[in-house]
Amino acid sequence: MQFENLKPQVTSIVNSEITRDEKLATICQLLQDNISYYNWVGFYFANHEAKTLHLGPYVGAETDHTVIPFGKGICGQVAESNANFVVPDVAAQDNYIACSFTVKSEIVVPLFVNGVNIGQIDIDSHVIDPFTEKDERFLEFVNEQVAILF
Repeated sequence: MQFENLKPQVTSIVNSEITRDEKLATICQLLQDNISYYNWVGFYFANHEAKTLHLGPYVGAETDHTVIPFGKGICGQVAESNANFVVPDVAAQDNYIACSFTVKSEIVVPLFVNGVNIGQIDIDSHVIDPFTEKDERFLEFVNEQVAILF
């Protein structure tokens, strides 16, 4: 299984001797390179006082969405709900912030540190409905590893 093969690599990156941002960028690159339908992979981090998300390391097309208010778009909704959000078809989603016409689906999984949602991993795909429960469990694992860095 592809995800099982990537888990030790994610753990190795987290335990490596590079900066936190380099680790996050390397994880993004690993996921994009190895999962064909992960076309944009990035982290957003919460500013709870301002109720905004701020773009961290990512790989994929450039985005104008470097700051997202809580509640706006898929990422903003996850900042408030603290729950995974899988969007099989972004065209069918009312509260979606369009990044690119090539994006067809999205998955966002919150990142918890000591029970607090400090951010999330966000993945866009150029394919309609590619994400399964296996993606959710894998990305939860990724975030559990990333949480060690905070």
